[in-house]
Amino acid sequence: MPELIDIATRVVGWAEAGEQVEAYVVHERETEIRAYEGEVESLTSAESQGVGVRVVVDGRQGYAYAGTLDETVLRETIQEARDNAAFAEADEFNGVAAADGVAPAALDLYDHDLAAFPTDAKVALAIELERATRAADPRISGIESAEYVDSIGEAAVANSEGVVASAAETGCYLSAYSLAEADGETQTGFGFSIGRGAAELDSAAAADDAAERATRLLGAVKPPTQRLTVVLDPWVTAQMLGIIGHTLTGEAVQRGRSLFADRMGEQVGVAELTLLDDATNPDAFTATIVDGEGLATRPTPLIDGGVLQGFLHNSYTGRRGATGSTGSAVRGGFKSGPGVGAHALALTPGTRTQAELIAGIDDGLLVQGVAGLHSGVNPVSGDFSTGAEGLRIRGGELAEPVREITIASTIQRLLLDIQAIGSDLEWLPMSAAGVSIVVADVTMSGA
Repeated sequence: MPELIDIATRVVGWAEAGEQVEAYVVHERETEIRAYEGEVESLTSAESQGVGVRVVVDGRQGYAYAGTLDETVLRETIQEARDNAAFAEADEFNGVAAADGVAPAALDLYDHDLAAFPTDAKVALAIELERATRAADPRISGIESAEYVDSIGEAAVANSEGVVASAAETGCYLSAYSLAEADGETQTGFGFSIGRGAAELDSAAAADDAAERATRLLGAVKPPTQRLTVVLDPWVTAQMLGIIGHTLTGEAVQRGRSLFADRMGEQVGVAELTLLDDATNPDAFTATIVDGEGLATRPTPLIDGGVLQGFLHNSYTGRRGATGSTGSAVRGGFKSGPGVGAHALALTPGTRTQAELIAGIDDGLLVQGVAGLHSGVNPVSGDFSTGAEGLRIRGGELAEPVREITIASTIQRLLLDIQAIGSDLEWLPMSAAGVSIVVADVTMSGA
């Protein structure tokens, strides 16, 4: 890690008079193993490092990157960023992050055991996951995929405004997609297990989930269209929160692409609804102590008691909105400059399990999966319509599975029609946690 900081500060030291310079230096290793019929179907292990350099001169911003940390190339990269800035349009809000005095949280997000975890042990986990999924239920006819994935990364950021920061993180997960078959019908289901290190992974739990989700959909029927109460499974809620989180960014608001624009301080959800983005929560798979511009991450309330509290900002949108950054700069790696987005969104959970929530519903639908959600949501109007699968709820119990349905409403109505939030908060391999929520009066379109 000191080496990465040294490189970043050295590049920043090459700034010329009147320039702002930011250097983002990364070293990461990733492994992905897929098992099939007891053997390794594919194994990818990659190690990469590189630098992204941003130069801002008189409001003109240029970016360049290189996939090496060679000294000569580093000098060529800052010159290329400098050249790119010369051709850019000026924007008074361009600039690197200014130090804001917020100290990074004291978190240990790096599992040294994962860094030393041997490849043959990773292979064994993938093969065991596939075996356990096949064995979980006699109706499992095949495995679409069974894989082990990990990531071990270190990054450092420095800029000419005095920001110097670094972070090291590890993460891994197992995921299985099963195929269940009966009476000529095939259904799929998934299961997963995540951890900071391999010791936290549970292949049996992932296998059982994958088998149950597939088998319980066998015999699905196409139901009639009606409006009813739905229970969104944590996996579905997490995907929905990911979309809502995007509409809560300063970038979306400032570009007029957010349904929450001009609604600050308004009641946008039920009083029980509190939404927080908190990358300092060590339970989050995407936890991190610094953002993509080197500022400390921090808990950022977005909705509290149903009232819209604020938006997520990086330094650009923070300046443009005169609010300052919320430590919400995100990067897709050293090849791209900082954007803005959620790190770790979560609803404040309730006190009842999913089973207890279902027990209180006489006629409803448990939505366990959706398809095409991202393309089915209008971020400005809030309208959404998405393909779905799940099980009917009758008399407080799960009943027949349903297929070929769509569920439709608006995000605004969804947040205002929440009747209950479950206690089953679950962190997933994405930037939002899942939790069961009960929503009234949703249209289920079927036959």
